Amino acid sequence: MAKSIYVKDIKAGDKVSTAFLVAEKNMAYSQKGAPYLNLKLKDRTGEVDAKVWDNAPQWDPVFGKGDIVHCQARAVSYKNALQLSILEIRPLKAGDVDPADFFPCARRDPEAMFAELEGLVASVAAPHLKALLAAFFADAEVVKAFKRAPAAKGFHHVYIGGLLEHTLSVVRLLDVASRHYEGVDRDLLLAGGILHDIGKIREYRYEGLIDYSDEGRLIGHIVIGVEMLDEKIAALGAFPPETAMALRHILLSHHGEMEFGSPKRPKTLEAMIVHQLDDLDAKVNAIQGFVADAPDDASAWTPFHRLFGRFLYKGKSG
Repeated sequence: MAKSIYVKDIKAGDKVSTAFLVAEKNMAYSQKGAPYLNLKLKDRTGEVDAKVWDNAPQWDPVFGKGDIVHCQARAVSYKNALQLSILEIRPLKAGDVDPADFFPCARRDPEAMFAELEGLVASVAAPHLKALLAAFFADAEVVKAFKRAPAAKGFHHVYIGGLLEHTLSVVRLLDVASRHYEGVDRDLLLAGGILHDIGKIREYRYEGLIDYSDEGRLIGHIVIGVEMLDEKIAALGAFPPETAMALRHILLSHHGEMEFGSPKRPKTLEAMIVHQLDDLDAKVNAIQGFVADAPDDASAWTPFHRLFGRFLYKGKSG
């Protein structure tokens, strides 16, 4: 079933008949005590609030959060925001829809991005680091997950293929930095950049709604990544202990400060460069996405960005 309209194209007054992903669902009650379903519906272009006003208790067991549903609805404006008033809703089977309609994806083809990353992997000269990276990317399950995983749940590269896109971008920046600055161990720098977020393939669930796995909530991608690194190094056998420690340090310190989740602060040149360029790439992507998703109105400014703690300038139209 092809989608007939996307969230970004819906306007108040439209009659809507199409499929959405249920991102949020809860039962609420009006001031008069009448039950209604409060929903957030989404597709690859955005999300919209929706309400099931009539017969909410009967509709409640029919579908759940994470389901893809077909809706008949009226689009209305409520407090200057778009809202759907649901008239009818029914769940769809996964085979009835194209997942690409509901889950945002990286703009570039994942195979093309992975091929470019493989080229950078091949440029690593140190035999032990080359063997380590080859061990990671000879693992079919790692490669499959690496091509699909998001880089985050809510800040940057929050889409299928986001981890690969972010990693490739960071490693390209690291490659430039290795030529710009003297005294940098390029092979260590690139290996650390390639593996810095590898734990995210297990930190997130991303076959439906992007969310944390149990392992992600309890342990987190930094520790998961170090565990994965240690497993591969152990399987290789002989590996320089100093290099292993330097790689672990890059993974453990790439968030920079303890308040941002790093068990250690960067204490080597390579760790500091990975941290700074990882942070830069994440923030650039977050700003680009926030500006792109800002209301298309006369204002030259976005809404207030909670994490950046500021309004962002969109520029003046025309």
